[in-house]
Amino acid sequence: MLLSFYNPDVLGDVLIVETQEDVATQDTTQKDNVVRIFNEENDQAIGFNFFDLGEKLGIQNESGQVFLDEKQVAILNDALVAAGFSDKLEADNSPKFVIGHVDTIKEHPDSDHLHITQTDVGLDKPVQIVCGAPNIDQGQLVVVALPGAVMPTGAEIWPGELRGVDSFGMICSARELGIPNAPQKRGILVLDEGKAGQAFDFEAAKNLFD
Repeated sequence: MLLSFYNPDVLGDVLIVETQEDVATQDTTQKDNVVRIFNEENDQAIGFNFFDLGEKLGIQNESGQVFLDEKQVAILNDALVAAGFSDKLEADNSPKFVIGHVDTIKEHPDSDHLHITQTDVGLDKPVQIVCGAPNIDQGQLVVVALPGAVMPTGAEIWPGELRGVDSFGMICSARELGIPNAPQKRGILVLDEGKAGQAFDFEAAKNLFD
């Protein structure tokens, strides 16, 4: 997983790269123009800050989340090697907002409103997603924010746990997706058509509630 953010007006020429969710026990090591952020308990890298690479990466005019291609990630890996770090980053350009098919649904054993779904998102097997929407049902076509997705609010989606049950993504409402004129009531967006694993078309969705 690879999330990258660049905001030169606020932070200067610093590319922030996240590979895992933040943890309580984290520390940093800086070598040359690279800061490595790692989990103190196991030394696993959870992110990096790269300084003064905006022009070389060709992102100096961008702001917000940036999507790095393989060539740009190779530049970052060269910077890691030059700084003396052994970590290696991998480009990840797979869609993070996809259409899902709710294959099965059952009640959460420790909640009166959460549901445990097995949802087909076009991978080798369905993913387990815990959902609290009142209108969730088996057989629906829905929009899934997979781990690595960044919501319009800036919230990041990571694997998590809800009331002791693992959850690998979020089934989204139209409001959470930032769709214009979305209903303000609770409930996920249910699609009329689509294929599991297909990237969700935000541009086409702008007209859903005209």
